[in-house]
Amino acid sequence: MMGSPNLWPMNTASGPSSAPVRETTLRIEGMTCASCSGRVEKALLKVPGVVSAAVNLATERATVQASGDAPASTLQAAVEKAGYTALALPDPAQRAVVETPTPWWPVAAGVALTLPIAMPMVLSLFGVHAMLDGWLQLALATPVQFWLGARFYRAGWRALRAGSGNMDLLVALGTSAAYGLSIYRLFVPGHDGVQHLYFEASAAVISLVLLGKWLEGRAKRQTAEAMRALNALRPATARVRRAGVEVELPVEQVGVGDLVVVRPGERIPVDGIVSEGRSDVDESLITGEALPIAKARGDRVTGGSINADGALVVETKAVGTETTLASIIRMVESAQAAKAPIQRIVDRVSAVFVPVVLGIAVLTVVGWLVAGGDWEQAIVNAVAVLVIACPCALGLATPAAIIAGTGVAAAHGILIKDAEALEVAQSVDTVAFDKTGTLTEGRPVVVEVVAVPGEHVDAVLRRAAALQRQSTHPLARAVLDKAGERGLDIDPVAEARALPGRGVEGQVDGRRYAFGSARLLEELGVDRQPLAAQAEALEAAGRTVSWLVRHDAAGARLYGLLAFGDAVEPHAATR
Repeated sequence: MMGSPNLWPMNTASGPSSAPVRETTLRIEGMTCASCSGRVEKALLKVPGVVSAAVNLATERATVQASGDAPASTLQAAVEKAGYTALALPDPAQRAVVETPTPWWPVAAGVALTLPIAMPMVLSLFGVHAMLDGWLQLALATPVQFWLGARFYRAGWRALRAGSGNMDLLVALGTSAAYGLSIYRLFVPGHDGVQHLYFEASAAVISLVLLGKWLEGRAKRQTAEAMRALNALRPATARVRRAGVEVELPVEQVGVGDLVVVRPGERIPVDGIVSEGRSDVDESLITGEALPIAKARGDRVTGGSINADGALVVETKAVGTETTLASIIRMVESAQAAKAPIQRIVDRVSAVFVPVVLGIAVLTVVGWLVAGGDWEQAIVNAVAVLVIACPCALGLATPAAIIAGTGVAAAHGILIKDAEALEVAQSVDTVAFDKTGTLTEGRPVVVEVVAVPGEHVDAVLRRAAALQRQSTHPLARAVLDKAGERGLDIDPVAEARALPGRGVEGQVDGRRYAFGSARLLEELGVDRQPLAAQAEALEAAGRTVSWLVRHDAAGARLYGLLAFGDAVEPHAATR
C-alpha cells in the first residue's frame, strides 16, 4: 500500500520521465544486521523508477521514493529476491500499531537447555569440578542447535543464495563448527583420553543471541507505546451537521468544509475553525501549556485537543493524514526511521564486515596450521573469531538508540525533527523556552487574593469558590483548594451557569456574581481601575488574573481578583 500521499517532482538525474514520485513504506522481515539492511537497500535501488531507498534495521522499515513505474508489488518482489520478506504497511498514521511481539518461549527453552551444560564451567570458577556425560550434553545441545537455531540456518542460507553474508551466517557457521567438533570428540577423545567438548559454547551463543533479539523486540514495543498514545488521541468518530441534522460518522468520512459539533468534554476530531459557540480548549498536546485556551468564532482548533465547558461547531479544514496530530506522528516516525550521520559510516563498515570476519577465521585456521599447531585447536580458535562477531551490535546500536531516544522523548512531549538533530544534541549547552508551561508542573494554584477597598479577601475567595464548585476547570480546582486550605465555608450557589470562553456566573448569598477573564470584564462594562495597578504587577510577574464582579442595584462593579501561578518542575534547573 502506498504511504504518504504527498508528491515530489521526479529526480531529473534518474531519467527524463515526468511521472510523479510517491513514497512507499514497507515492513522488512528477516533482517538481522546492518549488512542485511544494506543489501535490501541495494536491491530496491536496482528497481527501475526508484529514486531513493532508506532501510532502517531497528524499525524494520524501508522507505522508498519511486515513480509509478515501480509499484509496491515490484518493490516487494525485489526484496524477496534478495532473501527477505516485504509487507506493505497500512496508512502511515497507523504504522505505529503494526508490531509483532517477539515470543519469549524460545529464549526460555534455550536457557533451560543450556544451563545444565554451562553450569559446570561456572562452578569450576569456585573450585568445583563436575561434568555432564557427553551424550547427555549432546541430547541437550541438539534441540538448541537445530530447533531453536533453525532461524539462523534459514537466514544464513538466504544470504548465501543472494551472494552475501550476514550475522546469521556467522552464528550458523560458528556454532555448527563447535557442535560438529564436539561430536567428533565424543567418538575420538583427545591424547589425554579426555573428551574436550564445546556443546556449551554453541548452545550458549544461540541462546544469548535469541535473548538479545527478544530484548531488542521488547525495547521496540515499549518505544512504540509513545506512538500508540499519540494515535489514541484521535477520536474514531465525529458528530457532523448535514442539512441541519447531526449524524455520527467515522472520522475518515468527514470532509473538508463539514461542520463538526463538539460537546463539552469531548476531543475535537478534526483541525478547523470555530464557526459557532465559545469554550475553553485544552491544547496541551500541541503547546505544552496546562491551562485551557479560550476559543470563539474564527479561532483555530486542533484535532485531538479537548473541549472543556462549551459546545462548539467547527468548520473542518483538515482531516486524516493532513491534521496537525497526524503530522506530529509522521515527524516522530520519520525521525525514528532516518539514519544519523554516524550511521552512514556504520553502513559502510558493515557492508564488508561479514566477509572480513569470515576471512579472518580462515586465516586463523591456516596460520595456526602453518605454525605447526594442532588442527583441532586451529578450528577452536577460528570458531572463537566467528562467535565473537556473532552478536555484533555494530549495525544495531545506532538505529536502536535513535528509536529509543525519539520514542522516550515523544512520551515526554518532546518531538525530535530528525536523527541528525538527535545526534548533535549532545553538543547543546543552552536551551531557550518560549512557554512557561514547559517548565512548570501544570497544576495552577492561587498565589494571591485581592479585594477592592472595603471588602475582605476571605469574602472574595468564598464567593469565587462558590461559583466554581461545579466546574472541572484547572483554575476552579485551584480556587477550591485555596478555600479549603484557609478553612473557609463555601456558600451554596444558585442559578449557576458557565460562560464559555469567559467564566461563570451565579447567585451567592442572594446576590449575583460573575467570575472570569478580562474579556468578561469588558463585556459587562466593569471598570478595573480600583485594582488595575495590582493586576498589572501580577501579570508582569507571570501570573494569570481572574476577576470577580458583583451585580447590584447600581449595576456591575468590581469586587476582587484572584491571581494564579504554577510551580516550577522540581527537576528544572534554576539560576
